[in-house]
Amino acid sequence: MQKAASDEVKTRVGLELGGKDPAYIRSDVDLDWAAEEIVDGAIFNSGQSCCSIERVYVDEKVHDKFVTAVQKVLANYRLGDPFDKNTQVGPVVSKRSAQTIQSHIKDAISKGAKDATPENSTFKNPPSEGNYVAPTLLTGVTHDMTVMTEETFGPVIPVMKVKSDEEAVKLMNDSEFGLTASIWTKDAAKGDELADEVDAGTVFVNRCDYPSPDLAWVGVKNSGKGQTLSKFGFDQFSKLKSYHIKAYPR
Repeated sequence: MQKAASDEVKTRVGLELGGKDPAYIRSDVDLDWAAEEIVDGAIFNSGQSCCSIERVYVDEKVHDKFVTAVQKVLANYRLGDPFDKNTQVGPVVSKRSAQTIQSHIKDAISKGAKDATPENSTFKNPPSEGNYVAPTLLTGVTHDMTVMTEETFGPVIPVMKVKSDEEAVKLMNDSEFGLTASIWTKDAAKGDELADEVDAGTVFVNRCDYPSPDLAWVGVKNSGKGQTLSKFGFDQFSKLKSYHIKAYPR
């Protein structure tokens, strides 16, 4: 699109592109609450949201407990017909999308990741028609795996253990994308401090996957250029005109 518009000076271009949105779980957070929020942020709309959580970094002191908490949440999710009011996870948009998601999962497992998805009968028995991909929880992931570097855009939760805030921020920033990121902590001041270090257009603290109309929606790095929402979003689609008027001398 940008290339097509480059032939005309008058054509203005704003782009929202891919994302690989990270979340960081600090050791001080309420794990049961965080697990509920993370699963929703990663699985909502079958993970097909530009700002859905695509990778999760967890302090090593609470990693195992967090994984267990996520498993408890996933065990109660229901995969099925999106017209059924009891369904929480429906199909993905196309066969091609389903194949991409599955290829990311297979690549991770082939490189040493563990499928830690809990038992769930609906995950094993989706409707016969439709592009269904069961929610998948992966542990033992690394940045050598596609699922941690390329946009998956599906119901996958890859979880990676970290030793410190510094390591978490370094890994969060180790991406060509920078749409959103989230930090989960009881220490709001620390969350705000870490947010300054994260390369993303929007950094949430104790929230995720939530565009707010009063805040600019911005992508950095290969997640796009320009902005939407807020007054700055209106400015993006406006062209200034200046009037310079001097009183006539008498």
